[in-house]
Amino acid sequence: MLHQIFTLGGLSGQVRLAKAVELRAGWRASGNTGDVFYANWDELLVGVTAVVSTLGGFGSDEQMQRINGEANVVVVNAAKDYGIPKFILISVHDYNLPSFLLQSGYFKGKRRAESEVLSKFPSSGVVLRPAFIYGKRKVNGVEIPLDLIGEPVEKLLRATESFIKPLNSLPASDLVLAPPVSVDDVAYAVINAIKDDDCFGIFTIEQIKEAAAGVKV
Repeated sequence: MLHQIFTLGGLSGQVRLAKAVELRAGWRASGNTGDVFYANWDELLVGVTAVVSTLGGFGSDEQMQRINGEANVVVVNAAKDYGIPKFILISVHDYNLPSFLLQSGYFKGKRRAESEVLSKFPSSGVVLRPAFIYGKRKVNGVEIPLDLIGEPVEKLLRATESFIKPLNSLPASDLVLAPPVSVDDVAYAVINAIKDDDCFGIFTIEQIKEAAAGVKV
């Protein structure tokens, strides 16, 4: 995600924006370095004009609430305290899952983070809700080409959208039917949010695509 934001957005010369983007993409909720729970915000947030949080992950229920929820809440409040005007959160699609599944630590954490962004930054906070994000990803130095799966699936679902639309009302159907989103489109949507002072609120999959298209032109 970080590489796409820098490359596609031409932000390399915009130090304060670049710094904000880099920190959020590179840090984790726990670990020996870059721990948001013990961060020195004086060193990190002074002079920053936007914060982009990609914090999130899987694990036990407790771990997911801490990573997806508490860690983001800490960053949101720090950004608010330092007077940073813009906060962008990469969250997750609003899946039509049974309520008991939505009570898992993963989704509860994500929604808690969203609420914090929207309450602390009511006129400038941005929440992006993509489904499966595809692109090339490195895990332990090995590149995994998720685009080989995500791109054709996205094209297929969009080509058959009118036929499968009636299925959207079925419980949990969008686990399969929600179109994947390319990492480039998410990055373009982030760039749009950073550059557009009037951009705020929750962005669905379709709205992410629209925001990305506006930047690409």
